[in-house]
Amino acid sequence: MGIGASQSQLEWAVNSYTLVFAGLLFTAGLLGDRIGRKKTLLIGMTIFGLGSLLCSFATSPGELIAYRAAMGLGGAFVMPATLAIIMNVFEREEQPRAIGIYSGAVGLAIAIGPVVGGLLLAHFWWGSVFLVNVPIVVIALIGMVWLVPDSRDPSPGRLDPLGVLLSVLGLVLLVYGIIQGGQDADFTVTSAWAPILGGLALLAVFVLHQQRAAHPVLTIAWFRNKQFSAAVAAIGLTFFALMGVTFFLVFYLQSVRGYSALQAGTLLLPLAAAQLIVSPRARHLVTRVGTAVTVASGMALIALAFAGFLLLGRGTGIWVLEVVAFVQGVGMALVMPPATVTIMSSLPREKAGSGSAVSNTFRQVGGSLGVAILGALLSTTYRNGIDDKLTVLPPRCAPPPGSRSRAPSASSSSSADGRRAWSTRPRTPSSTPCTSPRSRPAWSR
Repeated sequence: MGIGASQSQLEWAVNSYTLVFAGLLFTAGLLGDRIGRKKTLLIGMTIFGLGSLLCSFATSPGELIAYRAAMGLGGAFVMPATLAIIMNVFEREEQPRAIGIYSGAVGLAIAIGPVVGGLLLAHFWWGSVFLVNVPIVVIALIGMVWLVPDSRDPSPGRLDPLGVLLSVLGLVLLVYGIIQGGQDADFTVTSAWAPILGGLALLAVFVLHQQRAAHPVLTIAWFRNKQFSAAVAAIGLTFFALMGVTFFLVFYLQSVRGYSALQAGTLLLPLAAAQLIVSPRARHLVTRVGTAVTVASGMALIALAFAGFLLLGRGTGIWVLEVVAFVQGVGMALVMPPATVTIMSSLPREKAGSGSAVSNTFRQVGGSLGVAILGALLSTTYRNGIDDKLTVLPPRCAPPPGSRSRAPSASSSSSADGRRAWSTRPRTPSSTPCTSPRSRPAWSR
């Protein structure tokens, strides 16, 4: 990267964003309801832009990790506010269309991130992938100041500091444990299961506290609404699939098929195209068959796409990947807008920020789990498939007796800015002195 970052430091440049983003999503949504969604949106965009600028000129791995955390802080304020503002700007009959367009834009941004990142890395220095955010943020801030109306909860009640603290610590510990389990491809190590259990315990205490609090930051009764709970679960599962598959595809396209980062990102565009085309139109299917059938159909298409990825091999026609990715994109487009409308319409407008934060939190946790669990499965399969091949290596290149071969890293690449082209590269084997550049796999050159 030009700043001497190790593999572990590269992983934490990604994970620092994820931890701060996931840990503060709910709190940021709560603050938006209290102080005004436009204010939190402007604050978040400003912090995100400054963090991007600082990242682009970071001179050490420590600086990059810290500035990425600042970007996560800004992102946590932006995401809940955007959806909450949409719910307050548009009338109820217009909301499905507005959310469909919003969901399509989010899907497009996630998919084109690797393309833009690969294009910039092919022509400029590594910091350009962050610097490109700055003019976009400046233009967005000008438009928001001029066009976006403010809104807030007129009766927010007293703030519950203990509830806020429990939610932040619980989410941070949970996501940290998930990240560690994915990195080690082993959830039985203490560094994985201990934070996960600690996070779940704190979140359980948080739920109990909210049930007794006079002014809860989260109304637990919302989850007794079956439609609300089912929609939240559907969004979490959808992003579990998206982030897990994206990790797999980056590894498959670059390491197995030998495509560059730019080419790999371009080959994921059908996933984005499907969402951009179908998301704004999903409401028509909802009108005809209902939300439950539409979302179930989308989940079925995502499952079908998962089965389709089993067809991919070293010599499979690339058109197969394109078709399967398009099918998954259609499935996501049938899930996200109706599920989001269900969540937001289940709550009063004054709680739009909190509702949006709940949706985004489950989405982020689901995405982190997708990368960690599916990445760990990929690593285990890779390791099991290569162990018996190591016996043919020259003695100076073979691993020490009893050691395990190093598998691809399942580093958490589910950061919201979608920059996976450089963050999910499999780890370079430690035995590179034993191989010539010509004989090394594409990802180690």
